[in-house]
Amino acid sequence: MKRILIFLSFLTLSLSAARAQEAYFTIDDMPDLVKCLPAPPDTTSLDFVHDVMRYMWGKEMRADSLRAAIAERDAIWNLDTLAAIFSTPFGRKISKETTPEIYKAFVNGVYTIGLIRIRPKAHFMRKRPFDRFQEHMYTRWEEDDLRGEGSYPSGHTIQGWSAALILAEINPEAANELFARGWDYGESRVIVGAHWQSDVDASRPAASIGYTLLHTSPAFREQMDKARQELAVLKAIDHAACPDSLRSPQRP
Repeated sequence: MKRILIFLSFLTLSLSAARAQEAYFTIDDMPDLVKCLPAPPDTTSLDFVHDVMRYMWGKEMRADSLRAAIAERDAIWNLDTLAAIFSTPFGRKISKETTPEIYKAFVNGVYTIGLIRIRPKAHFMRKRPFDRFQEHMYTRWEEDDLRGEGSYPSGHTIQGWSAALILAEINPEAANELFARGWDYGESRVIVGAHWQSDVDASRPAASIGYTLLHTSPAFREQMDKARQELAVLKAIDHAACPDSLRSPQRP
């Protein structure tokens, strides 16, 4: 019951903000991952054995209450929640109200890249691990929606890695923290039992493929310029309010 209440509180918060997205490209414009990436591992292969071992690892990780809570929050499919999650490694709250230009580049960019998952999911229709083993996910509230959707690649991982790519370009100083969080965001899908490890592993280059295409959009490049300018102004304001001489401890 406690886990359900936590999830509902995050969901209510995320739905309170406007969620309209504008894609820079259509699904048909995106590279076809069926032609770009290898097929998921066959169930008789050693790669699939590794997938099974990682599924067992994910179940073990649920015993870590902190990591399990992070994985549960990561499961919420909402771009405002994603922005809130990545605000911490970014070093600044990302929202429509506080950082409108950064928020616009983030939401529209992540949404556009996420479209790249649709064709391979429909083509491969890979059965998800919880469904194959006839076990419950850690995030049971996802099961009904996920059971009829292909597992390969992982849409969540594509979104998380896209978030890291976009925000690291806007704020390179935070790149290490952003990519570390983007990596963990994908691993969360293994922990809750939503995806095989190979789904997650394929999704990071998938996001990079989509991001490369995104940079051919003049509208996206213009928005990224606005986002960087907005961050520069905010950092200048922070510096003026608290200069280095005041923030650094004085040496004797």
